[in-house]
Amino acid sequence: QVQLVESGGGLVQAGDSLRLSCAASGRTFSGYAMGWFRQAPGKEREFVATINWSGSSTRYADSVKGRFTISRDNTKNTVYLQMNSLKPEDTAVYYCATKVVSEYRYWGQGTQVTVSS
Repeated sequence: QVQLVESGGGLVQAGDSLRLSCAASGRTFSGYAMGWFRQAPGKEREFVATINWSGSSTRYADSVKGRFTISRDNTKNTVYLQMNSLKPEDTAVYYCATKVVSEYRYWGQGTQVTVSS
C-alpha cells in the first residue's frame, strides 16, 4: 500500500509558475515509476507526465512539453511537477499516482490548480 498526498496547487495568473509536490508513504517509493495526471471540469482525466524509478527517464503529454518538468527525490519520497508558463487550459485537479507493474494503482486525493486569464 502506498499513500500519496499532493500539495502546492492554487490560483495563479496566466504565465505564472507553480510547483506541485506529491509525498509518498508506505511501500518503498524509490522502486516505482510515478505519474502526474489532471482532470478538468467536465473532462476525463488525462496523462500529464511520468518519471521512472530513478528519475533518469521522463515523458510528457504534448500539451505540457517544454513547460512542465517532472522530477523526484527518492531520499524525501517525493515527486514534483514544476509548471511554468501556465495557461487557463491547465486549470484542473492534479493527481499523482504510483505505477505498479503496468498500471497506476495508487492515487492521491488531488490538488486544485486554477489559472486565470
